[in-house]
Amino acid sequence: MRQSRRAAASEPRGQERPRVSRAPAAAASAPGSSGARRPTAQARGGGGEAAGRAAAKRRPRRSWPRARAVGPGEAPPELALLPPPPPPPTPATPSPSVAPPDLGAQRERWETFQKRQRLTFEGAAKLLLDTFEYQGLVKHTGGCHCGAVRFEVWASADLHIFDCNCSICKKKQNRHFIVPASRFKLLKGAESITTYTFNTHKAQHTFCKRCGVQSFYTPRSNPGGFGIAPHCLDEGTVRSVVIEEFNGSDWEKAMKEHKTIKNMSKE
Repeated sequence: MRQSRRAAASEPRGQERPRVSRAPAAAASAPGSSGARRPTAQARGGGGEAAGRAAAKRRPRRSWPRARAVGPGEAPPELALLPPPPPPPTPATPSPSVAPPDLGAQRERWETFQKRQRLTFEGAAKLLLDTFEYQGLVKHTGGCHCGAVRFEVWASADLHIFDCNCSICKKKQNRHFIVPASRFKLLKGAESITTYTFNTHKAQHTFCKRCGVQSFYTPRSNPGGFGIAPHCLDEGTVRSVVIEEFNGSDWEKAMKEHKTIKNMSKE
């Protein structure tokens, strides 16, 4: 021990000790250790490659279509499958506006009348025409019980009522007064009306689907007009009522003997 320490002390300090490399020993031992295992690994690798080649032979190869070159002016194949775009909408032709007639010096008076009554040009004209044509008449309004059917009718404030005793009028107490079709206007409820006919089917017994009330109908005596039920009118426009019995049970004879009933639907 003392000799080795002295030998180490006698060496100069500036010199480095030679390093012993153990890599060659490890490298030398590597071939010996791996040499016995390499044949086993190669044998396994050889069998795996043979199995892979056999599986590759059994698998069908997929053939992908080659992309065709798109020529100038042609659409790509992806766009060819899409539906064609819709055609552009046709511009609507503006409807010609109807200009009001030339009222001359009455224009200012007419416009003042429209504003006062809060009416359109057509509404103001209708009001004046109704007042002139139906002079001496009043506008009655009415409808069924549930309100689905509503109408208006121009007639006298003094009503002439027919009380018919035919088979159906007797059962439903069909008292009515007759007006021309031009004086009657259905305000609402056309889809709520149903019709019953029988025998000659000339009379159209219309009534409300919901409540069953017949507020008006088309009588056999006047197929060009309407028979209005006075008890279905709104209050306030009837001044008096005159009731005339009509022998509808002998309808043909009663029609021949009556002098005015067949003309009540004429203007």
